[in-house]
Amino acid sequence: MPSSHIGMGATPYDSGTTFRVWAPFVDSVSVAGEFNGWSDTVNPLEHEGNGYWSVDVSGAQIDQQYKYVVRHNSNVLWKNDPYARDLTSSVGNSIIADSTFNWMHTSFSMPAWNELVIYEMHVGTFNNDIDPGFGSFRSIKAKLGELQALGINAIEVMPSAEFPGDFSWGYNLAHPFALESAFGLPKDFKDFVQTAHQHSIAVILDVVYNHLGPNDLDLWRFTNWSENGKGGIYFYNDWRSGTPWGDTRLDYGRGEVRQYLRDNVLMWLEECQVDGLRFDATAYITNAYGKNNDPGSDIPDGWSLVQWINNEIGARQPWKITIAEDLRNNEWITKDTGSGGAGFDAQWDPKFFVPVREAIVTPNDQDRNMYAVRDAIYHRFGTDAFERVIYTESHDEVAKSLNLEERPDKHRIPEDIWRGNADSWFSRKRSTLGSALVFTTPGIPMIFQGQELLEWGSWDANVALDWSKKDRFSGIWDLYQALIRLRRNWYNNTRGLRGQHVNVYHVNNNDKVIAFHRWENGGLGDDVVIIINMADRSYNSYNIGFPQSGTWYVRFNSDWNGFSADFGNHPGYDTTAGRATWGDTDGMPFSGNVGIAPYSTLILSQ
Repeated sequence: MPSSHIGMGATPYDSGTTFRVWAPFVDSVSVAGEFNGWSDTVNPLEHEGNGYWSVDVSGAQIDQQYKYVVRHNSNVLWKNDPYARDLTSSVGNSIIADSTFNWMHTSFSMPAWNELVIYEMHVGTFNNDIDPGFGSFRSIKAKLGELQALGINAIEVMPSAEFPGDFSWGYNLAHPFALESAFGLPKDFKDFVQTAHQHSIAVILDVVYNHLGPNDLDLWRFTNWSENGKGGIYFYNDWRSGTPWGDTRLDYGRGEVRQYLRDNVLMWLEECQVDGLRFDATAYITNAYGKNNDPGSDIPDGWSLVQWINNEIGARQPWKITIAEDLRNNEWITKDTGSGGAGFDAQWDPKFFVPVREAIVTPNDQDRNMYAVRDAIYHRFGTDAFERVIYTESHDEVAKSLNLEERPDKHRIPEDIWRGNADSWFSRKRSTLGSALVFTTPGIPMIFQGQELLEWGSWDANVALDWSKKDRFSGIWDLYQALIRLRRNWYNNTRGLRGQHVNVYHVNNNDKVIAFHRWENGGLGDDVVIIINMADRSYNSYNIGFPQSGTWYVRFNSDWNGFSADFGNHPGYDTTAGRATWGDTDGMPFSGNVGIAPYSTLILSQ
């Protein structure tokens, strides 16, 4: 008879393990494994109705390997468990996993969206000191103290579910419920999450639901049924199946597949206790060709799926964040589901990344477009500035190409500024201008691993981060730390950097100087003025407007020679703002003079 225990996949109990699988349109299912000598007949599953099969196998133990044997007519398919929490490899066997973990109480709580500072990370390349050859969750743990000292309070981990081989970006996942075996065991991931929390760091995990595989994919034709030469029960079997990464778009309209993805979300959020999810390429969930405003190729099932998942998360754990990588400037992605939106809390913002990066990598000063920078500072998707994640580097934008015929290599910003001379004065000065904008513009700031080390070249999933640069460019690390602390109001004098409000009141496109005012409620310790000089010239006395009179103190001067011995240490002195003469300070009520170096940022507050 069918099992009385609940749960999909392999669920251990006191004296054995329950196995449950969805396999419609088949004649029989059995489970073979180390517990029965790999017999494909000893432990048949009973049909529960609606395509589900289950059985209790006495003596089947944690860490034993198994597979399902699916029969239909004369076809016999040996398949890994779609819900497998662990596998020997992407082409190996499923493993009965122990889902329990000794979670210890910590005082950690998820930061508010306006306090988040995200560090995007690839497990395999972040640190290979512990497990030589490639990184692991154990090796990340060894660096958590340094990341805490840097000041970030959230790690975004690139996809970590089982993928083919040991080296990958992770977006070609083959088994969504299993941790990549090269990165460690399921308990290693949970231990990493717990240790991150002990360091006051949230964990946000990338998930990929726009496609699977396409390689090493046991879900492909999981049963003998398929149509039009397509993928069978888990996938669309018509024109909606195609994606840029393979013919493997999941069938968002099939109830069991929707449940499968929802269960995957809840496993990461509840069983593994991650603090949020970043959904990859959501445009390809909601539209067959990743387009915006193209109803003819929309996938309504995909839109309703992300609404359902976001509603479920909101009802169960509303403090956890969901972030969309949509990149289509679609404000409906972050609108609430009640008004018809997709319900994500935030989304990556190319309207910031593209103009800011262009402004800092453009070789000639006269070609920098300060009005485009202004628009990047102002851009938002709705009324909440923190519905967007802003950055100058992400894995996509700095990566060595996997296929040069599809696109050329992309580079780290210091490399793009001066190819082959990424450690130059120009590269250090201008790349950190972009980072200053990231940490002072309204939005959720994000950096990609290694920016704080002045990493250069192209990021490669086979090459470890060069941690020796932390000592070589220790001042760059200090510069990032200083910016992050100001962004988080570490010293209680830059609260406005966490606020909703911004006024870009000074745009000098001739001399390439821009200034803007940030505030939450206004007043002492709240009002912040940011002045950025994007030209290779300095000013001993540059007149600028201020929102309040009195003394304004320099909290950050990127030209300080403590950040680099060859920085000029140009005095960005404290200044006293007085009543402005009408018309000479862009409409601000008060004015003062500042000194500012070439390619430099000043942050002032009262």
